[in-house]
Amino acid sequence: MASYSVLIKTSASKELEAVEPRTVRVRIVSRIQGLSQTPRPHGSQKLAGEEERYRIRQGAYRIVYSVDDERRVVEVVKIGHRRDVYR
Repeated sequence: MASYSVLIKTSASKELEAVEPRTVRVRIVSRIQGLSQTPRPHGSQKLAGEEERYRIRQGAYRIVYSVDDERRVVEVVKIGHRRDVYR
């Protein structure tokens, strides 16, 4: 299976930089990098009402992303704590 390109929106990048402590941030980055090989990993869930948007969990944080199979691109849209990410 060919790999996907992973793009991170500027706003999601800023949200990632705000994550503390650094060890949690490293785990989130690792999880995002894994999306290039498996864009819909075990545990990912499609968001209701959203077209081709999914979320994956990394501890108390959620990574919301979209998948374009035609162009083979995964775009990370939002990264946030589970209490805030869906607002």
